[in-house]
Amino acid sequence: MTQNKKVLVVANMHKPLVIEQLGTLQPFLRTHANQLEVVDVNSASLPEGFKADLCIVMGGDGTLLAAARLVAPLSIPMVGVNMGKLGFLADFSYEQMCRHLPDMLLNKLPFSERMMLQVCAADGEGVFTSLAANDLAIMSGPPYRMIELHVSHGSEAIASYLGDGMVVSTPTGSTGYNLSLGGPILEPSVQAMIITPIAPHTLSMRPRVVPSTAAIRITAKRVNAGTTMVIDGQLSLPVGEGHTVEIHRSLYSAKVISHPQRQFFSRLTEKLQWGGGPHRL
Repeated sequence: MTQNKKVLVVANMHKPLVIEQLGTLQPFLRTHANQLEVVDVNSASLPEGFKADLCIVMGGDGTLLAAARLVAPLSIPMVGVNMGKLGFLADFSYEQMCRHLPDMLLNKLPFSERMMLQVCAADGEGVFTSLAANDLAIMSGPPYRMIELHVSHGSEAIASYLGDGMVVSTPTGSTGYNLSLGGPILEPSVQAMIITPIAPHTLSMRPRVVPSTAAIRITAKRVNAGTTMVIDGQLSLPVGEGHTVEIHRSLYSAKVISHPQRQFFSRLTEKLQWGGGPHRL
């Protein structure tokens, strides 16, 4: 029986299609769960100790990233319903989600535990902390001169990166900004972080993969007035000279329900055209 269940819906209310589908989804959900909570991802907050059996994320990949930061500390499994463009992380269509809902509520569909990052940024006056599901990027910003970032991993200094900035990504985020910069693709279960420079000053500065057992520490040695740290492409914070950013593996992970008909590498081929040969005209 699935009636003794609580479902959380995290929806991007800025998308008209999401609002339209919610009108039909809510009566359907009430036939499978006796408690239902709907929140807008753009202004969502949940009380401490909030509990639910399932989180349905309606929007796209960006909505799922925001929902992951919201519900990962609560250990709620998520299913992403794609109403955006790519739908790489939000892998279910609306119809597929409805069809598989009873099995999700009975824990019959597996989920993957996606490593997340804990980000701590200090400016000498205070500390900003946040989870990151995909990545953290430090970008040069106006007036767009080259910046210098000193990077260490654990007790070992790695290098001083000169260029337009850098990205630190999770395995989940390896198919995002990191991939567009020429970084490697990691299978989601790998416990590692990727350090990828943005337009490095020298060819020797290549992406590198480091274990998640130690923290990455970034110190801003030379920056611009507009240099900015961006988390998951959604949260931003100015970075000044001398500021430090520490990134380590979070104690929390995002539980993302797997599509029963798709595996990771088949999604790469289908969504990103990875590994395909040349097309004949």
